[in-house]
Amino acid sequence: MSVAVIGGGPAGLIAAEALSAAGCGVTVYERMPTFGRKLLIAGRGGLNLTHSEPFARFKSRYGEAGARIGPCLDAFPPEALVAWADGLGQPTFVGSSGRVFPRALKASPLLRAWLRRLTEQGVNLRPRAEWLGWDEAGALVFRDLPPARPDAVVLALGGASWPKLGSTGAWAELLKARGVAVAPFRPANCGFVADWSEPFRARFAGAPLKPLALSFEGRRLRGEAVVTDYGLEGGGIYALSAPLRDAIAREGTAVLELDLRPDLAEDALARRLSRPRGGQSLANFLRKTAGLPPVAVNLIREAAGGAVPVDLAHAIKHVPVVLTAPRGLERAISSAGGIAWSAVDERLMLKALPGVFVAGEMLDWEAPTGGYLLQACFATGAAAAKGVLARLAVGAVM
Repeated sequence: MSVAVIGGGPAGLIAAEALSAAGCGVTVYERMPTFGRKLLIAGRGGLNLTHSEPFARFKSRYGEAGARIGPCLDAFPPEALVAWADGLGQPTFVGSSGRVFPRALKASPLLRAWLRRLTEQGVNLRPRAEWLGWDEAGALVFRDLPPARPDAVVLALGGASWPKLGSTGAWAELLKARGVAVAPFRPANCGFVADWSEPFRARFAGAPLKPLALSFEGRRLRGEAVVTDYGLEGGGIYALSAPLRDAIAREGTAVLELDLRPDLAEDALARRLSRPRGGQSLANFLRKTAGLPPVAVNLIREAAGGAVPVDLAHAIKHVPVVLTAPRGLERAISSAGGIAWSAVDERLMLKALPGVFVAGEMLDWEAPTGGYLLQACFATGAAAAKGVLARLAVGAVM
């Protein structure tokens, strides 16, 4: 039995591994010159494979898509991903935040070992192979390659974020033309635009905000953010990106509230600030009394239109930042939107295209950073492979 896997990221490669291990002849077609480019970028700061938190809480991170993606995670949970990495000679460790990383803290050793395993299993890896759709006879068409007629197909072409790495979302039009429902792409895990004054932007772009708590629509979390020339980005911002993005789409803006001293209650902070200021500048007074760096002091002024708030304790604990737009897909870490869950069956096969399975960010789900993105890509890739094997009546593995 022959299977074509189109897309050489984590979802496609894990599907190829499972299919070849079960005895299928597998060819992986990748448009870019090399495989796993987005995985390598993700690993620059330490490859966050998955998360060690309780599994029920883990699954809740997928929001509305959790009911559909949950069975994939059940079949390929974080422990399975950790065991898989260990089998490649890439043991993992759990960081202080609960995130799981390879001990090498890089993607390249893991990717090299993975591609070596795939080659040893007989997987045919075809880079620079751009998929163009199907011809009139139903064969797969590639640029500068002969048509292919596999027994099954796994599409793992990614979403639409960071298109320069290969995930352009161009496949959406090909599938819509074949009757597949595709939800519009939206940026996820992205930064947001704020209308900073020019002096604030010029002085503080690149300055971190920490410690920090962020609140929006009744949700409060600890995290960090970075002031940029366009607004804010960082882990705390990414964690709230979905509700912030959706609020902006509904109302035009979203007001994010920042607590610049999350470890100190407002009344205790007020007592500290009641001390005589003497001849100190406000910046020095707040630095010594409240532990605020210059960026925090000036952010308070920025939020107050340049004025010094009368109630400083309240101002420090409740800094409103008006966000006007999410950053575009070209800079988002991931994307929402994609193939509607109603368009696939329980085995991730497209209802409109029997024998064609989909995996990874092509499906309409989103999750925060912290290991959830990669885990779902691996889990849906493994699930698509099992779906193929069930359709072809081949003994499944993994």
